[in-house]
Amino acid sequence: MRNMKLKLIIGCLVFAIWCPNKDLNAQAYDPAAGCITDSNGNCLPNTILSAMPFLRIVPDARSGAMGDAGLATSVDPNALHFNASKLAFVENNIGLSATYTPWLRDLGLQDVYLTYLTGYKNIDELSTVGFGLRYFSLGEINFTDNQGNSTGSGKPREMEFSVAYARKLGENFSTALTAKYIYSNLASGQTVGGFEINSANAFAADVSLMYVKPMTLGGYESELSFGFALTNIGSKVTYTNNLIKDFLPMNMGLGTALKMNFDQYNSLTFALDINKLTIPTPVPPFILDENGDEQPNPRYDADGDGFADYRDESIFGALFGSFSDAEGGFSEEMKELNFSFGMEYWYDQQFAVRAGYYYEHPEKGDRKFLTVGVGLKYNVFGLNLSYLVPTNNRRNPLDNTLRFTLNFDLDAYRNRNAE
Repeated sequence: MRNMKLKLIIGCLVFAIWCPNKDLNAQAYDPAAGCITDSNGNCLPNTILSAMPFLRIVPDARSGAMGDAGLATSVDPNALHFNASKLAFVENNIGLSATYTPWLRDLGLQDVYLTYLTGYKNIDELSTVGFGLRYFSLGEINFTDNQGNSTGSGKPREMEFSVAYARKLGENFSTALTAKYIYSNLASGQTVGGFEINSANAFAADVSLMYVKPMTLGGYESELSFGFALTNIGSKVTYTNNLIKDFLPMNMGLGTALKMNFDQYNSLTFALDINKLTIPTPVPPFILDENGDEQPNPRYDADGDGFADYRDESIFGALFGSFSDAEGGFSEEMKELNFSFGMEYWYDQQFAVRAGYYYEHPEKGDRKFLTVGVGLKYNVFGLNLSYLVPTNNRRNPLDNTLRFTLNFDLDAYRNRNAE
């Protein structure tokens, strides 16, 4: 099992260390097929890669049970991950949430996990502040060189600390700004391919919007909401002294949710999120001509500096250019959209049943899974559970894993003590 964890770490390091000089997608792009192909003409994945991908892991069990949807759902302390502007609509004065997510348990690993602690404090009727602390442990690793000789041990870990300010700009509209500090230590002190591995640090920001409109639908009191967020907009990072650095997983998300209150006891919510990484799509070094022969791709290294141009992009160049930089044009850009669909049923605001589905195109990662979960709320405490069921043969780190979130309503606690 230690070897499996070692492969996980090395997989992360390969991209950070070797890609500046060697392209892992050495296959050629076939304009006729509209994809990168192998020698048999079969389409190959062209997944968008980033540094610190743990920032995009959905950290809470409620959204994890709704197909990872959460951009426009009702507010809870975990809004910081999806859309911090939701915090402006909190009804309680203060709240906390803690989540524990086992990672790779299906492989028998016991010391790989993700924890997430979040909270908010209402300042006044217009403003709310929030905080979040995310910690990702990759367990203890015994490192070896290419000959299998021990080079020491380590405890790879990553962390994110975030603070957010959310404010209402009207009765139905809010916005928020989130600031983040991110730390990643995968194999500090080790040497791979002549490169010494260091820890990486980054600063980033999120910008988010929320619109909530009460309405009547089919005779039932309802609420339609829309959420928008640009997340992880921040400095590029490297684990070595390479001149070429890697992008954080900058992402643009647009979501909507419809909540219908059938009576004072029963409510049902439908949610849909669409996400896209706003970092450059990898450009292959070769392209096939009309005769099917490989030719150098002029878009790969136009400036002749020996590095792929898409990795030289600036942060804002990547942010705005990510909607038109794919070799396959608009059709490939559409393949980079990920879809999350979720449902949530509440009875008497004390018991919830949730389900969802997540879809990612086969050429862009091929994650497809169903999710289910339940929620319980009693006075001060709330408990959410979620379970993931893959719908294809791709292994998922959360296969056969139960994750849970505890919510704490501190207003209810104070009122209870006051009585």
